[in-house]
Amino acid sequence: MGLFGKSPERSPKDLVTEWSHKLRKEGYQLDRQIRSIQREEEKVKRSLKEAAKKSDKDTCLILAKEIIRARKATTKIYTSKAHINSVMLQMKNQLATLRVAGSLQKSTEVMTAMQRLIRVPEVAQTMQEMSKEMMKAGIIEEMLDETMDDLEDTEEMEEAAQSEIDKVLFEITEGKIGEAPLPPSEPASKEEPAEKEPEVEDEEEIQEMQSRLAALKS
Repeated sequence: MGLFGKSPERSPKDLVTEWSHKLRKEGYQLDRQIRSIQREEEKVKRSLKEAAKKSDKDTCLILAKEIIRARKATTKIYTSKAHINSVMLQMKNQLATLRVAGSLQKSTEVMTAMQRLIRVPEVAQTMQEMSKEMMKAGIIEEMLDETMDDLEDTEEMEEAAQSEIDKVLFEITEGKIGEAPLPPSEPASKEEPAEKEPEVEDEEEIQEMQSRLAALKS
């Protein structure tokens, strides 16, 4: 605390150092979150195998959906970690620029990454506070609201396609329940006969036309 209870103003270098420290801390928090989700996923897998042995397909279906949600959640957290790493890299660039230009520079990459991170529940509060500080420092501009994107992401998490469920069931139960994913080439091969039919019709029309021409000539 400074004179009269006011904190001394932090230098740009101090700000970048502080942000980098907070970003690393939040990255570690996301790592712990991933490990926690993966442990829960392993428990659900064991429960699903037990249900499969009892031929309890309803329970298997519910547990398969839980596994899909867990995997999607893990994927989203890995994406958030990538955004954090991107901001950390930009902070290093800011320090290098600061030595040359003497001031922090505006960054669209930081703005884009922060815009995504403030929507991640695990790090939202820290990222919101950091975004305000970055706006004051001139690194980013005021960010737009993306509520609709949040709604779409939530709906996507809640809905699991039947093909995904079948694939998970087939994987966890070693083929006892569910269906193996079809090879990419199979749908194309089924359409081939339909494409060849017009050629046969064209050949018959040509033969009819040739017969008519022959009749006219005679």
